[in-house]
Amino acid sequence: MLQAGWREDELTNALSAYADITFPVPVPRPKPYLQAREAFLYLVSFIALYVTAFSLITLIFGFIDRAFPDPLSYRGAFQGQYISGSMRMALASIIITFPVYLFLMWRLTKDSAVYPERRQSRLRKWLTYLTLVIASSIITGDLITMLAKLLGGDLTIPFILKVLTILLIIGSIFGYYLWDLRQSEKVDQQ
Repeated sequence: MLQAGWREDELTNALSAYADITFPVPVPRPKPYLQAREAFLYLVSFIALYVTAFSLITLIFGFIDRAFPDPLSYRGAFQGQYISGSMRMALASIIITFPVYLFLMWRLTKDSAVYPERRQSRLRKWLTYLTLVIASSIITGDLITMLAKLLGGDLTIPFILKVLTILLIIGSIFGYYLWDLRQSEKVDQQ
């Protein structure tokens, strides 16, 4: 294969499609597949994750705004009503979407334990990488905004708390899915 012009990584990838067993005929490994049910479960679970994260950030921002009210806010007298309304909506979203996310991920993990080839789902990998791209973009934007505020001398305690909130929540999601991706790659190599 190398003499035919295959690169080393292409050769390794092609040969990894076959099981490492002693049998006179090469036995192919199961190929990743995609079922409509699985696509539905993964899409809904990742959407629930995004809604939960956004709602948790909104809820914490509301607590920060209540703890450190801005006297120069354009909302004036309506600031308390605005914060209460957004906090109610964020809490309601968390109450609905977080259990949905946990249930769907539990279900998908359970299915993966019974059918290990489902762990190789291309949609799961694509959504995981998409989540990593979105999370890294948000973290980068958050750090850029913090640096711009620092350079402008506009850092306030509420702003720093909001930056830390985003870094903690989105960083946790990034860290978990990066770890999960590495775990599945280790399993794929075995």
